[in-house]
Amino acid sequence: MEKKINDLIESYRDEFVRTLQEWIRIPSIKAEAEPGAPFGSEIGRMMDLAMETAGKMGFAVKGYDGYACDATLGDCPEVLGVLGHLDVVPVGDGWIKPPFGAEIEDGKIYGRGTNDDKGPTLAALFAMKALKEAGVPLKRSIRLIMGGDEECDWEDMKYYAAHAQMPEIGFSPDASFPLINTEKGMLHMELRFPQAEDGLKILKMATGERPNVIAGESIALLEGGEELAGKVKAYAEKTGLDYKAKVTEEGVLVTATGISGHSAYPEGKRSAIGMMLKLMKELGAQGGIAVLAEAVGLESDGKSLGCACEDKVSGKLTNNMGILRLENGEWYGTLDFRCPVEADQELLKRECAGHLPGIQMTVISQKEPHHVPADSELVRSLLAAYEEESGLKGEAMATGGGTYAKVLKQGVAFGAVFPGEEELAHLANEYESIDSLMLAMKIYANALYRLCAE
Repeated sequence: MEKKINDLIESYRDEFVRTLQEWIRIPSIKAEAEPGAPFGSEIGRMMDLAMETAGKMGFAVKGYDGYACDATLGDCPEVLGVLGHLDVVPVGDGWIKPPFGAEIEDGKIYGRGTNDDKGPTLAALFAMKALKEAGVPLKRSIRLIMGGDEECDWEDMKYYAAHAQMPEIGFSPDASFPLINTEKGMLHMELRFPQAEDGLKILKMATGERPNVIAGESIALLEGGEELAGKVKAYAEKTGLDYKAKVTEEGVLVTATGISGHSAYPEGKRSAIGMMLKLMKELGAQGGIAVLAEAVGLESDGKSLGCACEDKVSGKLTNNMGILRLENGEWYGTLDFRCPVEADQELLKRECAGHLPGIQMTVISQKEPHHVPADSELVRSLLAAYEEESGLKGEAMATGGGTYAKVLKQGVAFGAVFPGEEELAHLANEYESIDSLMLAMKIYANALYRLCAE
């Protein structure tokens, strides 16, 4: 049966690539709600295409008012869930390929969503197709649940849980192999404070679109001329950081260039917002900007916010300021914390607020940590499938990332980035290897067979 399933998967390659290209070409970024499309028309269009794709494969398909959709194989009372998402983060800067072109080069398919999360989600759907066409008898039904708000507020999963029976066990193909059984808790805070009347005059600044993205570039317009531009150059030379200053009729246009990435994985990255905060304080900024420069700055461990902590299960806390902008004389910003499993989130909130004098802090969302024992049937079966198909050693890991696995009583993140592969979720020039996606498809099929076949 395993050979039959894998032979079917090999025969799907061209169809899979064509379908993924269709999916990638829809720019499913969250936008203003429209009738029947709570997350905007493009996510609505993507939801319709996903249901059409699954329907043509012969699955039972159901939509949930534009919030989510699902495709089910089997009619058993017990259901295993596979949870993926169809929304993507904004494009950002630095692309050398069209972000929604789905171009193929050297065996790689480029585009926003190839890695996070349309490619892996579609691979899971084709794995279900292989089990269906192989005629595998099931003891558990398999349900692929596809949401449209994973990158923002998870309103999709809230709506789905209120209108459908959420499975208790399953996985999310939205992270890395071998397997993630521990996810840190999450805190998302909004910050507001008035523009300082004294010190450096900041005329314009608007950086960042998502709290969970480390900004790669920040641009600010400052009041001043050649003297101020010279100070920027001197600070760049002193710190070795990438700052540029251009004198214009309106003032000095300053650009800070960092290294972008996902907020959960700050290692090797550098926040352009943090760079700009440090520079503006050096140039004489006062008020909340000066406070943030000291309390956040270029740190990603929360130390100067009084929040640094770690545990053996999940590692260190990470924090990121993903948005900072000046709006009508008021500053608005966000902080994104990924909290160790054993951390006291209530204490973290109090410490953070206490280290930000003069800044109003509001908790917008809070998610508890999530852990599934490594000796569970779910984890053991998934790792066995991974080892058999990839030939690599499997192990359960912890992450600061957050996936839909959290909405299941027993849920883990399972693929689809392999060890040693470049992780490009949320970055420019996102791509995924077609060979890797095909291997992930075999792993998913193997795992579904182990967990669901009679």
